[in-house]
Amino acid sequence: MKTKFIVIVAVALLSLWVLGAATNAAAAGEVETGAPHGLAPMVLVGLAAMLVIAKLGGELFERMGQPAVLGELVGGIIIGNLVLFGFTGAEPLKTNEVIGALAEIGVIILLFEVGLESDLKEMIEVGWSSLLVATLGIIAPFFLGWGVAAYFIPDEPRLVHIFIGATLCATSVGITARVFKDLGKLATREARIILGAAVIDDVFGLMILAVVAGAIKAAATGAVVSVMDIGLIAGKALLFLIGAIAIGHFVMPRLLRGAGRLETRGVLLTLAICFCLFLSWVAAKVGLAAIVGAFAAGLVLDEVHYKPAASRKERDLQELLHPVSAFLVPIFFVLMGMKVDLRFFGRLNLLGFAATLTLAAIIGKQLCSLGVLERGVNRLAIGLGMVPRGEVGLIFAGIGATLMMPNASGGNAAVIGPTTFGAIVIMVIVTTLVTPPALKWSLGRKPDGRRQVSREQ
Repeated sequence: MKTKFIVIVAVALLSLWVLGAATNAAAAGEVETGAPHGLAPMVLVGLAAMLVIAKLGGELFERMGQPAVLGELVGGIIIGNLVLFGFTGAEPLKTNEVIGALAEIGVIILLFEVGLESDLKEMIEVGWSSLLVATLGIIAPFFLGWGVAAYFIPDEPRLVHIFIGATLCATSVGITARVFKDLGKLATREARIILGAAVIDDVFGLMILAVVAGAIKAAATGAVVSVMDIGLIAGKALLFLIGAIAIGHFVMPRLLRGAGRLETRGVLLTLAICFCLFLSWVAAKVGLAAIVGAFAAGLVLDEVHYKPAASRKERDLQELLHPVSAFLVPIFFVLMGMKVDLRFFGRLNLLGFAATLTLAAIIGKQLCSLGVLERGVNRLAIGLGMVPRGEVGLIFAGIGATLMMPNASGGNAAVIGPTTFGAIVIMVIVTTLVTPPALKWSLGRKPDGRRQVSREQ
């Protein structure tokens, strides 16, 4: 293992050195900035460096018992801020269109995977507790985040404050699910309520994102956003999800059965990705975020209906999709990390904003435990299990960085600027890091607050 780790580090350093040399050579005019096919060689070596850094960071954090996504994010922060030490090789990658397109496709694939892992039947089975937990887990963080943003950045438009509140809504349940699995408690009532609530959380969170993003786009054109307009956007998002589920239920089984008769390998994967991209396109055309379509595609695409030809054996869809996501998804997180400017962290107002936003994110999810109706359920564990924001918070922040609104000076500015982006990244990192140990501690307590002693100890 040590030898492999040393090799990865060596490859990462070599990639960064080549990237710096290529950038300097291009700046000096010693090499062409683009090949005949239009792709700059710097993009190729830069992409290689980002992937190696992502895997290196993921390996380090997994060894520390943390999710790999944090390692990818921190790796991006490191290489994105090497300019502080005079290394400028990574700077062109931050705004490169090819890297940006790959990152956007990566986040679409990621939401497609999240949809595939979500079980609508399980969401319905857990009943009212999950629904109330999810609802409170959306409302409380939303208004707390809105209030914190209004206090720390009062000069920004109200829609900016609302968008920041929206970034606190969704839950990254993968981290919580892993803790329950490691402790052998994935079948407990607490785990089922959290997992069911997380699916509802994702649906509600994406609907809020669609509404707020639609309102921002309308405001950017100078239009006055009314309550009716907001209701129209919300209705559009709801109709889209219902329509996508209906299509998946009635149309996709027939398509998958027909595709199963084909002899060519990779039919299921190709058809699934095409369906994901198609619904992402439809979502974008009706004014919603593309990731809403990708999530909907994952929710409705059921590989059970796919019967491969007898001449070949196919793995299930999630296994087939893993190599695609392993390549594309880390690009998104590394790029998000690269956009964090550590020079802003020297400002006390940013640190205060980040700390208060993090506190609001944690308290907001603790309040959702009030929605648990059953007796004898560990409400503290449920509240803590809903805390991590992980990749979902970063996705919201990344979308906010691409949305533009008129500012006080009359020009256009990103909804999520560098300072706010840095504060959100801190919130995501802290909520993701504190959840595993806090959740393990809470699961060792009885619902009445006393320490639970296992018979096996």
